[in-house]
Amino acid sequence: MGLQTSDRAMDTVDIAPPLPVADLRDRAILLDIDGSILDIAPSPREVQVPNDLRRTLVRLAEATGGALALVSGRPIDDIDLIFSPLRFAAIGVHGAEMRVRGSADVQPRARPLSAALKRKLATVAEQLEPGILIEDKTYSLALHYRLAPEKGPMILAAVSKICAGDAQEAVEILPGKLVVDVKPVGINKGNAVRGLMQHPPFAGRRPIFVGDDTTDLPVFGMISEFAGQAYSVGGINAVVDGHFETPAMVRAWLARIASESLGASG
Repeated sequence: MGLQTSDRAMDTVDIAPPLPVADLRDRAILLDIDGSILDIAPSPREVQVPNDLRRTLVRLAEATGGALALVSGRPIDDIDLIFSPLRFAAIGVHGAEMRVRGSADVQPRARPLSAALKRKLATVAEQLEPGILIEDKTYSLALHYRLAPEKGPMILAAVSKICAGDAQEAVEILPGKLVVDVKPVGINKGNAVRGLMQHPPFAGRRPIFVGDDTTDLPVFGMISEFAGQAYSVGGINAVVDGHFETPAMVRAWLARIASESLGASG
């Protein structure tokens, strides 16, 4: 049986403290997307990127010497489409893909899930429709139930049964915010961030990470290795340095520190 389940609970803190302006000069900014800097939409394709956020990300990239990365469960091609025409360093599919600079090629860090397993998982959506959306991310397959939140336990049970009966692949079930994702064992955002921090312009910097979901727990758990800080968003339980209630609060905070840092450096 090639199944593991990622699930960890932690304590919460109440408020994100302001970041000193000068810190950005030796910092790296690592940002989860859905639920952290973008509001959750009815489907992954319906997310909206405010123009103010685009400008903020450009300013943060400039203030950090390019050490800004988007860290997501989405494929990097999808990230580029959403934020077009901007391209940043990125970690995609929970760590199965990495791009160390916006101008660099995407590097795979895992083998794709087999077509056979994907077909089995797709039957869950057929059995429990309507309201279940399938997202094939090559290295993982996600079942979104944002349109049918009451079906979460049934989806998790059905996916667990399929994965437990498949001895051909070592996979991990990753329950997230209104989604159940199946991915290769050992692939997670924390390991990917650890790898990203070995590459310029991230090497030698102290990272700041913002995340909102159980998929972000591996990053919360390792960020102190680089003398960094982690901030949570929404209701996730995590040991972090601060907390935001909504993505809008994160966007406003990022805009403020980007503006103050560029002003100080000028």
